[in-house]
Amino acid sequence: MMPDECPPAIRVHNLTKIYSLTPVVDGLSFEVPQGSITALLGGNGAGKTTTIAMLLGLLLPTSGQVALLGHDMATDRYGALAQVNFSSPYVDLPGRLTVRENLTIYARLYGLPRPAERIAEMVEDLELGAFVTRRTSRLSAGQKTRVALAKALINRPRLLILDEPTASLDPDSGDWIRGYLSRYAAETGATLFLASHNMAEVERLCSQVLMMRQGRIFDRGSVSELTERYGRTNLEDVFLDIARGQEKGGPAQ
Repeated sequence: MMPDECPPAIRVHNLTKIYSLTPVVDGLSFEVPQGSITALLGGNGAGKTTTIAMLLGLLLPTSGQVALLGHDMATDRYGALAQVNFSSPYVDLPGRLTVRENLTIYARLYGLPRPAERIAEMVEDLELGAFVTRRTSRLSAGQKTRVALAKALINRPRLLILDEPTASLDPDSGDWIRGYLSRYAAETGATLFLASHNMAEVERLCSQVLMMRQGRIFDRGSVSELTERYGRTNLEDVFLDIARGQEKGGPAQ
């Protein structure tokens, strides 16, 4: 297959999730090209978390289709999941286990042929050496974020899905994580798909932005396209306009 014939890293068609007759995700359709870094943005209750859960197969959609790396998640999810991983600061690793023990478990779950070598690479790349033998429950927020990222990269994913990757971090730690993610994508050609409330983070990392409102994609484009369309100088103002229903430009067709 030629590079320009590669399927999208993510293809979502008419994705819907209904709770108690209320659509939380309502006919969502979008594609994420392989090798891109794409943000999914929206205010609280816009449907981002539900969308990510359906992408990962953690939540079954009411209707619609999801394909990751060309694999239909309804019929071939195991074909995709070996090449996909996920990281969120809101999902804790087992606190009684050390960092090394946690990484060893995930390396074995993914069936890595030489788990000790891969863990050693992660320890070096993410600078975990000072606390690799410490219980995860005793780590700082920044240390936990690095360990969660190491877990998410243990299988060298072609698609990495991130939920608020730098939430609760100090500026220095957040900047370090963003720099690492940018280098990982550039060096491996992996696709990054992230939900974030940090607009400066999105402006720095992302080539494409999907704006959600009330369970739908309201608008999409690059940061420069969106700021120009709404007559704003930064993405945060665009986000606020859309979230508050005060948009000037209106959605792209």
